[in-house]
Amino acid sequence: VEAARESGYVAGGVCDEGRGIPPAMLGLLFRKHVALDGGRAAEGMGPSGLGLTICKGLVEAHGGRIRAESPGLGHGARFTFTLPVAEGAAAPAQPARRLARVSGEAGERPPVLVVDDDPQTLRLVRRALSGAGYGVIETGEPEQVAELIRAEKPRLVLLDLVFPGTDGIELMEQVPELSDLPIIFISAYGRDETIARAFENGAEDYVVKPFSATELLARVGAALRRRSGAEPFVHGELVIDYERRRVSVGQRAVSLTATEYDLLRILALDAGRVVTSASLLRQLWGTRDSSDTEPVRAFVKKLRGKLGDSAANPTWIFNVRGVGYRMSKPREEQPSSRNRRLP
Repeated sequence: VEAARESGYVAGGVCDEGRGIPPAMLGLLFRKHVALDGGRAAEGMGPSGLGLTICKGLVEAHGGRIRAESPGLGHGARFTFTLPVAEGAAAPAQPARRLARVSGEAGERPPVLVVDDDPQTLRLVRRALSGAGYGVIETGEPEQVAELIRAEKPRLVLLDLVFPGTDGIELMEQVPELSDLPIIFISAYGRDETIARAFENGAEDYVVKPFSATELLARVGAALRRRSGAEPFVHGELVIDYERRRVSVGQRAVSLTATEYDLLRILALDAGRVVTSASLLRQLWGTRDSSDTEPVRAFVKKLRGKLGDSAANPTWIFNVRGVGYRMSKPREEQPSSRNRRLP
């Protein structure tokens, strides 16, 4: 057991060398009646209880946050909680509210939606974003996300990974309004498995607590630049003019349907990273059911045909079996393609 005062709050920790926790369970640990083997205690599957749920409620009622870490089964666990000090105590998360935008040197920056039930995090993020000139919309209630997106039209979402009764990845699947926006996850869990799961479900980026205002602003700025599409995408002979919605290969204009163009645009804006079939289904058709990915395969096939790209030996659109598709970055261009353009 240990405790230490840090800037504005007290951090306490409890460590044990006992059973440990499977990495996949860390994000679900504070839910009601969850067994460590991944089952539901209410169904008689393993040890259970409300102890951690009650602890979480008590800590959060005082403006704090609690998290668990474990290398895995047989390696023990560590529980860390933070509580604000008296003179800087944070109030419980307030209902969503719109903060006045602050103009930066380059003019008014786009609004950002922050969804986190940790008052300390909300305060840090609010201060960093508003100080840099971003408009800030904040809430600690996941149920308000869809309404806020429709009303406030944010350009980016900062989303906590874990909420009582749900998590940020489930929220992406449940709220269609999130599908068109870049999402940066905020989480206390920095494990590779958790980060990979977030990216597989369409996250733009991932930042692990604690983080600095400098890191946060850098990630927000980079995500917005990637999505802005202000500059044309040029990859060898392929050119995508985002402002005019025009596509060309060499000197040949490529005529695309609205869906084909949107598919190409999504892949190009995330060039170098895998875009899952589930994410494409949500963004292109607004469907939450990812069991049938045939529409994605069909449109990728049509798009490749119009671009003159080969599925067997692709230059631009690569298949990642069982996951989705990836647009190569310009520097990944095949030598054979470069040689074709040499005089």
